[in-house]
Amino acid sequence: MKFFYVYVLKSKLKDFIYVGFTSNLRKRFFEHNKKEEQSTKAYAPFDFIFYEAYRDVKDAKRREDYFKTTKGKTTLKAMLKEYFIYL
Repeated sequence: MKFFYVYVLKSKLKDFIYVGFTSNLRKRFFEHNKKEEQSTKAYAPFDFIFYEAYRDVKDAKRREDYFKTTKGKTTLKAMLKEYFIYL
């Protein structure tokens, strides 16, 4: 059974949150932390703070796109309210 994941990373060094999408969560997390991803290498290393799993790639991509909007970021902060209180 294959799953597609929407994930959220928090930079350990800077005030930066990254939302991404992948079919291999573990591999993708290590790629970000090894600075193999051009768009995030300036912000590495990361803490893994949240993910959702989907059976359909379109559903996962739609959710990723939503979390990247202003409303989606607000929703994410509300969902993870206790986490963001301590930042």
